[in-house]
Amino acid sequence: MKDDLRPLPESTDVTEAHDVPRPRRRGIYVLPNAITLAALFAGFYSVVMAMNGRFETACIGIFCAAVLDSLDGRVARMTHTQSAFGEQMDSLCDMVSFGAAPALIVYTWALQGLGKPGWIAAFVYCAGAALRLARFNTNNAVVDKRFFQGLPSPAAAALVVGTIWVLEQEGLKPGADNPWLAWVAFGVTLYAGLTMVTNAPFYSFKVWGGRRTVPFVVIVGIALGIAVISLDPALALFGLFCIYGLSGYVIYAWRKAKGQPASVIATSTDEPDEKGLHPEQPEPGPDR
Repeated sequence: MKDDLRPLPESTDVTEAHDVPRPRRRGIYVLPNAITLAALFAGFYSVVMAMNGRFETACIGIFCAAVLDSLDGRVARMTHTQSAFGEQMDSLCDMVSFGAAPALIVYTWALQGLGKPGWIAAFVYCAGAALRLARFNTNNAVVDKRFFQGLPSPAAAALVVGTIWVLEQEGLKPGADNPWLAWVAFGVTLYAGLTMVTNAPFYSFKVWGGRRTVPFVVIVGIALGIAVISLDPALALFGLFCIYGLSGYVIYAWRKAKGQPASVIATSTDEPDEKGLHPEQPEPGPDR
């Protein structure tokens, strides 16, 4: 009798492939990411307006992007919709709205008339924004939350486009009649780009808002501030960001003069001044 060469049936202990539960697909939160996309649109719209010669509108678009960028993270925390996707998307959109867009706007407005120095200054700004965002993402866990390490990219963009907005409003345009305007734009662009990658501490204002209470006079001050800004938005906003853009160096010099650590990065978990800047590490368990 010939041997039966038919294959043996598979063991019933093996789980069928279709019975294995597949990992659940993670969704994307709509509200914070919609605000981030709106900020990206504002930055892209600003570039388009600059290409069409409408520089004042382009500058307003960057300021709108800055307002939206300040909202998406707060909305995500308030609604408990934080996600790794949202963090990465926010950084990429910031690079467009506050890195590439201001560099292209100021280059189109004034720097292209300077030749190589012009596009080098625009590139330094763009590279500074990229480095600043990358450093922020990697050092976020060890930075004092009260301060930013270096000038934030939205504030740097406000310095650059604020200069253009104020001068455009005054009817001053770069060219043969005003050759100095190109060099003013050159200096502001270089300053903003390099300040983004310094270690100067800039106040983050993260202790404001949320569930913290403030005195009534603070609300009155905010109302007065809005009224003052409404008188001349371009000049008022540019003045505020100029003060903020210099404040980091003032804080740095003040800390140095007082003998306090000037860096906002924690290098040791043993120093009292750096307590709380590192995430708590679990204690090692007993040897086995």
